[in-house]
Amino acid sequence: MGVMPSVQTNTISVVIVDDHEVVRDGLAMVIEAAEGIEVLATAGEIDAALRLTRAHRPDVLLLDLLMPGESVMKALPRFAEVAPETAIVILTMSHKPEHVREALRAGVRGYVLKEAAGIDLVQAVRFAHEGRTYLSPSLGASMAAQQDGPPDGLAKRELDVLRLLALGHTNAEIAGQLQLSPRTVESYRARIQQKTDRFSRAELVRYAFDNELLGEAGGITLRAEDRR
Repeated sequence: MGVMPSVQTNTISVVIVDDHEVVRDGLAMVIEAAEGIEVLATAGEIDAALRLTRAHRPDVLLLDLLMPGESVMKALPRFAEVAPETAIVILTMSHKPEHVREALRAGVRGYVLKEAAGIDLVQAVRFAHEGRTYLSPSLGASMAAQQDGPPDGLAKRELDVLRLLALGHTNAEIAGQLQLSPRTVESYRARIQQKTDRFSRAELVRYAFDNELLGEAGGITLRAEDRR
C-alpha cells in the first residue's frame, strides 16, 4: 500500500487497487502523466482499499476485478457504503460480456481492459468523474456483435413494445406512442411472454436489461423487486 502527496485543487483524485505492485506503479505513472488527475493512494487488497477509500473519498476508484480473497463484485456495495460519491472503474483482463454486464448492473462507471492503451484508462477516469460510463472500445464492439439478431426471434415491433414495457409504460401509453390499439399491444405482450418465457413485469424488465435492449435508454434504474 502506498500513499501519495495530497491532491491539488480542481484535480480528479484517484485511488488505485491491484494486487501486483508493478501494475499499481505502472497505472500510477499513466494517471499522473495526465493533466488534471492525481493519484492519492494505492492498495494491494480489498480491506486496505476500503480503508483508503473511506479516508480519502477519491473521485474515482480504479479497481482490479480479480483480487485474492474476497470477490471484488461482492465487495462493490461496501465501497459504495464507505464513499457513495466515489465512481468505480473496473480494470481487468476479462473480455467476457457477462462480466461487463454484471459490473454495470452493480453501478460501476467504467470497464477497462488491462491491454488497453493509457489514453483509454485516462478517458475512463474522466468519464467516470463526469458521471458517464466508459467501456474499452473492443468490449463495446463484441457486446454489440452479440446482438446482431433479435433474441428469441422477437420481431421489431415486439422489441419496441418490450422496451417500453421495461421502461415502465402501461399498455395504453405504449399504444399511444406506437400508434396501436391497446388490444394490439396486449397481443404483442402475450407473444413476447411466450417467446421469452418471461411472464411478470419484473421478469420482462430483467430480460430487457440482460439482453441490452434498452439502447440509449439503458440508464434505467431497476427497482429492488426487478433486480431479483
